Amino acid sequence: MAKVYLGLGTNLGDKEQNLRDAVQKIEEQIGKVISLSAFYVTAPWGFASENSFLNAAACVETDLSPLEVLQETQMIERELGRTQKSVDGIYSDRLIDIDLLLYEDLVLSVTSASGAELTLPHPLMAERDFVMKPLAEIAPDILHPVLGKTMKGILGAL
Repeated sequence: MAKVYLGLGTNLGDKEQNLRDAVQKIEEQIGKVISLSAFYVTAPWGFASENSFLNAAACVETDLSPLEVLQETQMIERELGRTQKSVDGIYSDRLIDIDLLLYEDLVLSVTSASGAELTLPHPLMAERDFVMKPLAEIAPDILHPVLGKTMKGILGAL
């Protein structure tokens, strides 16, 4: 079993319920959620919106490969009502966003057969307070496999 860290976010509808629904589907389709952060209210990042976000991080034990986890998270997003993904740095309001942040200490960049791109660790995670706060809460001493810093250390530097 591999440990996977996921970032969760929502800024539309019943945000708390959106996150709870996502966690339930993650349990059903990806693996056992072994830790879940508190829910954090955050400002939109990369675009202007009147809707604040609710963000969390989860650690999941899975026997799925990284690409299978990506496919499942994208399926869960669609099941929960997300109709479009952010493309080329253009962000917008969303019912749910599930990002694959870390998969063990794997460093990877690959494109799936469906055209989905996966880069591990998540290339922007260390720049995003809304990712690092909940992640540092549940995995403060995990090392970033490229930066060589702990999650707590990365958060402290933001």
